[in-house]
Parts: sequence; structure tokens; C-alpha cells
Amino acid sequence: MMMRKTLISFGVIVASLAGGAWFMTKPQTVDAADYAGLIGVPARGAIVFHAGGCASCHSADGASGEAKLILSGGRAFVSDFGTFHAPNISQDREHGIGDWSVTDLANAMVHGTSPEGEHYYPAFPYASYARVSPQDIADLHAYLTTLPADATPDRAHDLAFPFTLRRGLGLWKALYAGDDWQIDGDLTEVEARGRYLAEALGHCAECHTPRGVLGGLDRDRWMAGAPNPSGQGDIPNITPAKLDWSQADLIAYFTSGFTPDYDTAGGSMAAVVESLAQLPEADRAALAAYLERLPPIE
Repeated sequence: MMMRKTLISFGVIVASLAGGAWFMTKPQTVDAADYAGLIGVPARGAIVFHAGGCASCHSADGASGEAKLILSGGRAFVSDFGTFHAPNISQDREHGIGDWSVTDLANAMVHGTSPEGEHYYPAFPYASYARVSPQDIADLHAYLTTLPADATPDRAHDLAFPFTLRRGLGLWKALYAGDDWQIDGDLTEVEARGRYLAEALGHCAECHTPRGVLGGLDRDRWMAGAPNPSGQGDIPNITPAKLDWSQADLIAYFTSGFTPDYDTAGGSMAAVVESLAQLPEADRAALAAYLERLPPIE
């Protein structure tokens, strides 16, 4: 009798833990009321699109010019956990996101949750996009609807077990995803805009900040540089400890890709500059002001 009671108690504990873990890892969604009635403006959405560098990941590899607005996906991104392939986010209703609502887009960007209620992998930088405003998401959605449809099917990610188990990403999100700002305090309006561009839309930390063993950003070394996931060199430290360019130098770099030493942006940064050049100069100046506010980290 005692053994039976012990087994029953053990079973109840295991079931409770399993139920708690299942609840904790459940994909989250936005409050639809926050997006009800918002009217997206494509012209504003174009700024959001370029600030987020959407074409850099979701256009076909090697695309240039107008072809970069065909968001057929397929680009490969190598990581310590496997190789991820960017999805088709064109207006194709079968293979892209042509049937997505504003709320679907918000769920993806803010919580990394698909319309089917599954977790997206954080190769999609929703840990940064969680800070993007509802109006900007509505504007982005309006702009995306003006872009071409493409019927290219998505490529499957190449991941090893246990990274194929998406449900566990709920725990990863609980540890590393959130909408709090890294740089806080008494910011000017320009610096606050720069923070929004860098920490939210531009997701600069996703490349320029080192990661821990589980792939979460090491926020104690914010923007202090990181190994290149491709294995080819390092992504530079862009805190004032290493990046001592003037604000004018930074604005010129974001506009043309030329450094004060007459070098040019290369690798993935060349695509970032191409996107930044599409923004109003005031936004490039705001981004420069934000970088100057970063704590210097050797």
C-alpha cells in the first residue's frame, strides 16, 4: 500500500512538472487590441523595412537592385546549432506571407510565433524586434503588401537533435527574449531614436554582441564584438573603447560605406550600409549618437 501511494505521488509530481514545463514553453501571442484600428502607411513602412535590413536576409543570394525587393528567401546562415535558411516572406499566399494579417506579422516579430502557433528559431531576430512599436509593424505590413509575390518554397533548416525540437524554444525565450532596453536613462530625443534603430529595428547587437553557450546575448558585453558565426574572422567591437570615429565619420560610413581611413564596408556590413543609406539622414545621425552613448568595453 505504501509503495502504491509513493508511486502515485511520484506520478502526480512528474505530471505537474511536465504540465508546468508545457505551459512555460507555450508560444506567446500579442494582444490583438493593440493592433486593432491601426492603419499602415507604406511610405513609413519602407523606412521600417530598410532600418530592419529585411532584404539583406530574405532576398535571394546575390540579388541586387530591384531584385532585392523579391523576398523569396533561401539564404543560409551558419551557426553553432546548425544552418538556418531564411524563409520566403514575399506576397505569395502559398509559399510566402501573402495571407498574413498585421497581427500575424506582430506575433512573428514580437514573440517569434508563427500563424500556426509554433516557435520560430531566434535566427530570426525577434529578441530585438520585440521592442518594435505596433504602428511600425502595421506600416511594415502595409509596405510588404506592395512588394512582388514569388513562389519559391522555403528550404528546411539543417539542424541536429535536440535543436529540431521547437517547443524547447519557449524556455530560451524566457531566458533571453524581452522588450527592455539595454541603454536606459536620460536620453535625448535623438539618442532615443538611435536606440530604437539600433536595439529594435536594426538589431545591431545580434551580430556585434557575443553569445553564451545557449545562444543568448551576453548583455554585459553589449556591442563589444563577437566571433563571426561563419568562422571567418570576428565582428568588431563598436563601443567607444574601439570605435573612436566622430559623429560625422559615422554618418558618412552609414551613407557610403567609406571609413575615415578610406576603407570600405565589406561582408554582411556592406548590405547593412546599403539599407542604412535608404534612411533619412536624421536617422543615420541618431544611430551615430546612440553609438557614442554606449559604455566603452575593451
